[in-house]
Amino acid sequence: MPVKSALAVENLYFAYQSNEVLTDVTFAVAPGDYTGIVGPNGSGKTTLVKLILRLLQPLRGRISVFGEDARDFSAWHKIGYLPQKITAYNFQFPATVKEIVGLGLLSQKSSPRRITPSDEKAVDSVLSLLGIESIKDVPVNKLSGGQQQRVFLARALVHEPQLLILDEPTLALDPDIREKFFITLQELNRDRGVAILLVTHDIGTIGKYASKLLYLDKRIVFYGGFDAFCASADASEYFGPFAQHIICHRHD
Repeated sequence: MPVKSALAVENLYFAYQSNEVLTDVTFAVAPGDYTGIVGPNGSGKTTLVKLILRLLQPLRGRISVFGEDARDFSAWHKIGYLPQKITAYNFQFPATVKEIVGLGLLSQKSSPRRITPSDEKAVDSVLSLLGIESIKDVPVNKLSGGQQQRVFLARALVHEPQLLILDEPTLALDPDIREKFFITLQELNRDRGVAILLVTHDIGTIGKYASKLLYLDKRIVFYGGFDAFCASADASEYFGPFAQHIICHRHD
């Protein structure tokens, strides 16, 4: 039996009024893939994420998640999402790390929504996985930016999703913390088999960690593994050979 794609996007088209944002975008993410999505500002990266999450509806094309049409997809617990900005949380409210992470389980429940002993074990497990169990009782508004980002990553992971979607999660982090965050994602992908779709502006770094590159500029310029990117004549023409080989991270 063929393996279902974690995500399949077919002939996707979207525009804001007359402003074309995405045209004929087609790609598939297999279970266990780690795909970095990069491209210039205004290339449609965040719009693509919103379409996958059904926050926007495509004007043409189809999106399927684990073999089901995204419009009818019922198993959203298979997806974890970490946005670019944590806008939904009021940092003046003194919730602790374990309480914030627990919200990732409550959002999957129907009434009554309460944390059970097994939920508490799941929270402790994901905190340990990300190395932040020692701060589980600390209010989130007392943490550094890097610690807060790990907390919200833990919230996205606590229900054990099979596909993790992240939109510019390292944008506000300093280089050292950003590097550690990328390594954490790589370990999740390698050790737990979580498929990752990561939107990032950091095109010079993503080749060290991801298994595939999707370069988007309203259309797909390139999609595939980094070895193929390194050998691609189309990529060489688009980027120039010097930039191409810096991106691919396949040369000393």
